[in-house]
Amino acid sequence: MEKLIIQGQPLPNMPWEERPEGERNVMWRCSKNPIIPRDLLPMSNSIFNSAVVPFGNGFAGVFRCDDTNRRMVLHVGFSDNGTDWHINEEPLHFQCDDEEIGKWVYGYDPRVCRIGDKYYVTWCNGYYGPTIGVAWTKDFKTFHQLENAFLPYNRNGVMFPKKINGNFAMLSRPSDTGHTPFGDIFYSESPDLVYWGRHRHVMSPAAFEVSAWQCMKIGAGPIPIETSEGWLLFYHGVLHSCNGYVYSFGSALLDLEQPWKPIYRSGPYLISPQKPYELTGDVPNVCFPCAELHDPATGRVAVYYGCADTVTGLAFGYIPEIIEWTRKYSII
Repeated sequence: MEKLIIQGQPLPNMPWEERPEGERNVMWRCSKNPIIPRDLLPMSNSIFNSAVVPFGNGFAGVFRCDDTNRRMVLHVGFSDNGTDWHINEEPLHFQCDDEEIGKWVYGYDPRVCRIGDKYYVTWCNGYYGPTIGVAWTKDFKTFHQLENAFLPYNRNGVMFPKKINGNFAMLSRPSDTGHTPFGDIFYSESPDLVYWGRHRHVMSPAAFEVSAWQCMKIGAGPIPIETSEGWLLFYHGVLHSCNGYVYSFGSALLDLEQPWKPIYRSGPYLISPQKPYELTGDVPNVCFPCAELHDPATGRVAVYYGCADTVTGLAFGYIPEIIEWTRKYSII
């Protein structure tokens, strides 16, 4: 592989820990995990599956904070270092010109993507079933809600950090009303964030005999990272085991110009539920990635992931190593 070019803003202050001595895996967990406990807020039952981006001299995020009524609610948070967070006690409220679209039902599993001077938030939005809500902010104080991207039922709406073919681009996973026992990743484009089309299939679950951790359903994770080799995508996969669903995450490389065409896709997982805070919680056996921070100069990447639908963890790696590992162990 020629010298890898990684796009993105310089981020020398991103959270980071070097690979521990003797660590053999391509990614490793933060020693402070879980970095966000379930009860950081007075009324939070759990804080997980959340989105983080660089903002100002530090970081901002939109967090899934299920409250002690067990309602799925979004909150805004800020951090100087990416690991110690102050999360607003008041839930996030969207401004919306359409009362029907703006009526809050529930919201969960947000992502945040910066394009130009706007930060776009996508989340699983309640509208006669789960669909993809879309909003934007410039200051993480005022959020302007747009039309839902798709009809119900859909989840895991993940935007690309630049336009593709002159259009906004998004990955998603059509689903159903419950704990979906299926799920492929699809790609869509929009000229105006209102009308979405050019729908293309990206990936299906793998065959059990080929890669069992991702054999039941898959879904996009953090915002894809643009590199000279392609778009690096972290994605979750689910195994339906004899003890229930098991969520792990791996990596894929998508074509730069036609992101619906995967080039490589990891057979092994990068991170799977193995630590007590991943194995035990409201939903056991879950590692669910939703955000990443990376520094192009060093190739460092930090992936934020939900643990057992209860707390938030952080894992580290080097982008060049992850791409080479994905290529080496690809099932494509």
